[in-house]
Amino acid sequence: MHKRTLALLGTAALALGGCGGKEDKRQLVLQGNVDVRQVSLAFEDSGRVAEVRAQEGDSVKAGVILATLDTVSLKLQAEEASAQGEVQRQNLLRLRNGSRPEEIAQARARLASTEAEAARAEGDLARLRGIAASTQGRGVSAQDIDHASKEAVAARAKAREQAEALRLTRQGPRAEDVAGGEAQVKAAQAQVALLQHRINQGVLRAPVDGVVRSRLLEPGDMASPQKAVFAIALAHPKWVRVYVNQPDLGRIRPGMAASVVSDSLPDQTIPGTIGYISSVAEFTPKSVETEELRTSLVYEVRVQVEDKANRLRLGQPVTVRLDTGRGDGGTSR
Repeated sequence: MHKRTLALLGTAALALGGCGGKEDKRQLVLQGNVDVRQVSLAFEDSGRVAEVRAQEGDSVKAGVILATLDTVSLKLQAEEASAQGEVQRQNLLRLRNGSRPEEIAQARARLASTEAEAARAEGDLARLRGIAASTQGRGVSAQDIDHASKEAVAARAKAREQAEALRLTRQGPRAEDVAGGEAQVKAAQAQVALLQHRINQGVLRAPVDGVVRSRLLEPGDMASPQKAVFAIALAHPKWVRVYVNQPDLGRIRPGMAASVVSDSLPDQTIPGTIGYISSVAEFTPKSVETEELRTSLVYEVRVQVEDKANRLRLGQPVTVRLDTGRGDGGTSR
């Protein structure tokens, strides 16, 4: 009698357990738990946490600020880089504008001065040579003539140098110098943009709608890309994880309609569809069945639900009912 009672209890557990059972030949009843995706949020940069705005259990919308970093030093660096960029920009403008009229006039005046000096030196040399010729070399020494000749050569060289300087002043800066100035301006702009990006990354925002499951850092903590600040459960998609016995596997298919009810709201049915059926058999998880029933092979099935009113909670046990159609094990079309 005792063995018969245990057998009946085992049969009842198989019909009502997390692996699923049948209410009738046309309906398959499964027990499972609500499951959702979760995302871990961390700052992209390292720094000290300045503010944490969300608590566990808070519902957050995509884009809302959850936490911030202390970015004072980054802002000061950005101001310094911006000032250096302005210096580079002004240098580039100077190169593009070329020489000012005053600079050209100054170069022209230098050329006129050196040309006059060269003319004077050449005149002095000619005068000394004339005296030497008229006095048969006795009026002027050869040393004086040689000194005057060298001064005339030097003066002519200075005049040519100033003439070339005037040409370059009129021509303006080289194209390579302008290109180098443009590159320096772009480098300064990129540095400012990088620092501004790091400042913006000091604000942690919710990527999607969800519910805060864990708050892992507090103001004053040091944050890094490897340290999560929050764990957020996504509001969508939401599904129920159930397990189907191998004999019932042929009665279900992806896309089949399902109805989900919870113990807290048994009179409110939430619609769903089968979205995933595992292709690999496994033993019934320990959290689903008793040790005696774990010897049965089952297949994991995920039922996607449309819970717009957010009535289901993560991990909540629910009942899933599937209308499998014909009682001979087929599926309705």
